Amino acid sequence: MRSDEPSKALLRLFRRQKIADIAQLFAALETGSRMTVFRRLSAVGYVSSYSHAGRYYTLASVPDFDADGLWRYRSIGFSCDGTLKATVERLVVASDAGRTQRELQLRLGVRVHNPLLDLALDKKLGRETIEHEYVYVAPEHALASAQLGRRRALAIAGAATAAPTPAFEVEVLLDVIHGVRVPPPDATTITARLVARGIRAHVTDVAAVLDRHSLCGKQTPPSRSPRSRP
Repeated sequence: MRSDEPSKALLRLFRRQKIADIAQLFAALETGSRMTVFRRLSAVGYVSSYSHAGRYYTLASVPDFDADGLWRYRSIGFSCDGTLKATVERLVVASDAGRTQRELQLRLGVRVHNPLLDLALDKKLGRETIEHEYVYVAPEHALASAQLGRRRALAIAGAATAAPTPAFEVEVLLDVIHGVRVPPPDATTITARLVARGIRAHVTDVAAVLDRHSLCGKQTPPSRSPRSRP
């Protein structure tokens, strides 16, 4: 290939399809060397998927990242951070009320047990138990305190909430329709908006409604009962 032909070959490939796996990249670049593939990808700028064990790649210019820095193509997730661990860390630190494992799984569509455990052990995230569930927060004390204060306020506001009623379900769905956040919606953010409007809401119930309507993936919504968590 001429010196500029590998870049052109990659551009042709990603014009035909938005993402590619290593076998497709080998074919496009006419090589069997992973080192060569990643050298060529680095020259044009690329992002690897945070889901599917990072097996898929796309050009950095392709994803239309949402407000959370996420982009999903079919069932494959990409993040502006690249890796799942970096994505989880950023989403927790940037959140108003911290994040639970199940909330992150609903948002990202993948298991996050191992990244959360590693981040907590490395002191890159803090965590505290609220309502029998770990809430992960920023490592800085002041920010973590603010996040936990907001989380406790949400828990108190939703403490008297029974199983989601049809009327409550309608409120959640209306918030999804009119909310500023790009889908998939975030249960914590929606809960905060409902409480601000004077509606009793608990993040567990909001997550249950989102899950029932397949708005945040297929994971089971959080439970209020004690159980083993990372």
